[in-house]
Amino acid sequence: MKWKKLAALMLGALLCIAALSGCGNDAAGNASGGKTLTIGDTTFNSSNEEPDINPHNAYAGWACIRYGVGETLVKYSDTMELQPWLATKWENTDPLTWKLILRDHVKFSSGRVMDAAAVKQCLEHLIANNKRAQQNLKIAAIEANGQELIIRTTEPKPALLNYLGDPYGCIIDVDAGFENGIVAGTGPYIATDLKTDDHLTLKKNENYWGGMPKLDKITIRTITDGNTLANALQSGEVQAAYGMAYESYPLFQNDQYNISQISTSRCFFGKMNFDPDSVCSDPAVRKAIAMGIDKENFVDKLLEGNGFPANGVFPAGSAFGGDKVTTETYDPEGAKKVLEQAGWVDTDGDGIREKDGKKLIVKWLTYPSRQELPLLAESAQSTLKNIGMAVDINNTADNNQVVKDPKKWDVYAMANVQAPTGDPEYWFTVFAVSNATKNQGKYHSAKLDALEQQLSQEFDPAKRAALAVQMQQTVLDDNAFVFCSFLKMSMISKKNIKNYTSHACDYYQVTADLDVE
Repeated sequence: MKWKKLAALMLGALLCIAALSGCGNDAAGNASGGKTLTIGDTTFNSSNEEPDINPHNAYAGWACIRYGVGETLVKYSDTMELQPWLATKWENTDPLTWKLILRDHVKFSSGRVMDAAAVKQCLEHLIANNKRAQQNLKIAAIEANGQELIIRTTEPKPALLNYLGDPYGCIIDVDAGFENGIVAGTGPYIATDLKTDDHLTLKKNENYWGGMPKLDKITIRTITDGNTLANALQSGEVQAAYGMAYESYPLFQNDQYNISQISTSRCFFGKMNFDPDSVCSDPAVRKAIAMGIDKENFVDKLLEGNGFPANGVFPAGSAFGGDKVTTETYDPEGAKKVLEQAGWVDTDGDGIREKDGKKLIVKWLTYPSRQELPLLAESAQSTLKNIGMAVDINNTADNNQVVKDPKKWDVYAMANVQAPTGDPEYWFTVFAVSNATKNQGKYHSAKLDALEQQLSQEFDPAKRAALAVQMQQTVLDDNAFVFCSFLKMSMISKKNIKNYTSHACDYYQVTADLDVE
């Protein structure tokens, strides 16, 4: 069937080309306003909690940093090591105190000078308005003196700098306001227009401290459908794309396009619902789900090999990687025995098990903007049916509202960058500890909470890694989550687009060096 899909995409591209004939831009993206570029993105939308580019709003900081509007005090190399950015150096003067020296000669796009007072104002506004940042940073007080910023925390925070590199840490001019979700950052581009779930318009920041940006105008277009995005890139309606469906890659594996690909910690995983009314409140059901998903087949056949099976929270290879833990493997016969021993049996012969008069139906919640998540749902539906589970899929862009109601889902499958700060603590504080901001399944483990308390105050990297391994094993032993696959992230562009590059942290898409030749 794949050839039919590719043929449909090619036909759509031809139709788009016909519709676009007469467009005034030349091959180098030059229009009357100078060099321009349009990027199609499947993920810039409210479903991904990116309704705008205000970094203090939910996860909108990802758009702020990706599209070159905002910058953070530190950034990450492709080996996820901290590097200077808006802060040139830092020092942990005692367990509760950090001193940072800010870069000179930086201005916000509003024209205001970026000094320690402006950064202090930004961080104070952040922790007042972003629950996740407030819990992560544990800031007690901030002092500003010229370009010197002193941050005091309520408890030791070894990972403070890692957290400040998170997209919510984009330094913005609070005085410039937040009208229509637009902010004034220090980056190479300035947002001029934004419509949620539709587009973002950027112009070059001619006063950018890092040098003159090469493009005059950039448009980010929200295109949530993978086929539409593929057609748009083929036709030239967009010249670059992020979030392309893997099944469309063969269309662009030729000398007309660039594909920048890198392995990341972005993971497809499912969180279990521990609500008493959920079938996943039964440990046997959770274990059977973990044993009943064929990760290898999903990666090989549905991800087209653009990933690798997940063993734990984090990819293998690091000091806290998933190769250091053990988890359930695909074992449908073993899963059947687990369910039978727990009293889940098919008494009426319809292929679906029951217990105490309740059918073993798993409500599987997911969303379409990550193109392969619906495919994961269908794969799980197929293999779990073989062990006597029915999977009822709800693939909806309204996922953020549905997940708030514990009666409407049992497994919530999502995509997430597991270590976007280069430190393992981030994932546990977002998803797994009792007070985690995205612990919608109400998972609770006293052991995990105690380990997190240790991790949060441990400065030694080796000991932090060892604690993270113990924490991974804890959630795996409870089958509180099922980790399916890590992804290779790719950005695809026309051959004449230069420096549109993937990074391990999945940030930094639009830079001053991005160019059209």
